[in-house]
Amino acid sequence: MTPIGIFDSGYGGLTVLSEIRALMPEYDYIYLGDNARAPYGNRSFERVYRFTLEAVQWFFRQECHLVILACNTASAKALRSIQQVNLPEIDPSRRVLGVIRPTAESVAALSKSNHIAVLGTEGTIRSRSYELEIGKLYPHITVTGEACPMWVPLVENREYDKAGADYFVRQHLERLFAKDPLIDTIILGCTHYPLLMNKINQYLPKNAEVISQGKYVAEALKDYLQRHPEIERNCTKNGTMHYFTTDSPEEFAQQASIFLNQQIKALQTNLE
Repeated sequence: MTPIGIFDSGYGGLTVLSEIRALMPEYDYIYLGDNARAPYGNRSFERVYRFTLEAVQWFFRQECHLVILACNTASAKALRSIQQVNLPEIDPSRRVLGVIRPTAESVAALSKSNHIAVLGTEGTIRSRSYELEIGKLYPHITVTGEACPMWVPLVENREYDKAGADYFVRQHLERLFAKDPLIDTIILGCTHYPLLMNKINQYLPKNAEVISQGKYVAEALKDYLQRHPEIERNCTKNGTMHYFTTDSPEEFAQQASIFLNQQIKALQTNLE
């Protein structure tokens, strides 16, 4: 069996996994959350790169030929180095893909003002990865970033739909539109943030729209497999799903239910 690997530092990538499985349920999947070392958002580039490379090597030991970094911080800080430096040495036939490029590719068709925002962790915003990627594809588009460091804890502590979340959501949206009132399209550049969508929509101007990554990443993955039959042939199709975590499997299963709306079982593993 050669499943498709889905990696995140914690739970947020489950929102991407849900969309991928909804679009392509026939494939086998493994999800890995590096919960013991999460969050990645405020860690250095070198640390995130090392952790992500260890995860990729773990997936390869599970016979995965294709790994999706369903983590914006890992995609921003580690993907390029892994693709350019490590894969040619480890196995040039395997692939590691991220979530930033497929999201960036989708935004031009959605924005009328050509003013786009990215909400993300400090690491993702500081890396300017979305700004650079969108700039390469669509140089006429203005990109504004806003780091929202409290949003992930709100989700993981199950406060995302409670009154305490309102202050932090409103605060960052007000800051964002103070920087650029012309923004009409907002990318949720962290896979936790879709759970805050109801709160975000409460404080959005009427002319602004929020896009969540999962749909676009899933569609891009399907297109990628159609265009790369040599990779697609290595992905088995039995419809199986396995979850792994570097921390407590009981805690992972409990938290995962927030993102998946179903009960799952997880196994503990080590990356180092």
